Formats: sequence, structure tokens, C-alpha cells
Amino acid sequence: MKVKGIINEERITLPEMREALLNVEAKRLEAGKEMSYELRRSIEHANHLSKTSAEKSRALVEKLIALDKMKPDIAFRIANVMPKTRDELRAIYAKERFTLSGEELDEILDLVIAHF
Repeated sequence: MKVKGIINEERITLPEMREALLNVEAKRLEAGKEMSYELRRSIEHANHLSKTSAEKSRALVEKLIALDKMKPDIAFRIANVMPKTRDELRAIYAKERFTLSGEELDEILDLVIAHF
């Protein structure tokens, strides 16, 4: 498959991508078209790794972006991974130039748990 050009670019969470892929799958099955190997693998990957619904993940991203020391990249990464411990959260922040206090980590984890 050759890509001719990018129409638009938008950041989405993994559960949102899962819903989009399931819509593509439904349209292909409806039309009687065969799904490519890459599409089948993408759907399988998204199904396996999505831990919440698209609405909950988007709400989590919006709440995370409102916090201090939160970049959109990190907020989307947190929504995709859904860390459960401080160590998992610290691994996401490993490349950043600042560290978070225990209270800030707990605040983020509370948001994640509320949207699980």
C-alpha cells in the first residue's frame, strides 16, 4: 500500500484507534472485501492493549493536560499505558528534565484509577 499524502494529523489514544479500526473492519466485512494482514494485526494489537473505552481515555487525557508539569505527549502516553504503580509512572517520565513528587505521582495515579 502506497501513501500518497497526509490528509490531516490528529493525536488519538489507543482505545480511540481501536474504535476506528473496528469501524474499518465492519465496513470491509459489509462490502465483502478482504482485510489485509496488516489491518488484521493492527486490530488484534489494539484489542489486546486497550484497557478502557475511547470516551474514558479521552476524558483522562483532558484531565491530565490540566495538571502542572504535564505535556500532551505524556498525557497520551499515560492514557495508552494506564500505569498502576509509581514505578510505571516514573518510567513514563524518565526522559523528562524534572521529577515529580510523591503527591504529584499519586494525583496522576488517582486520575488513572478513576478512569479505569
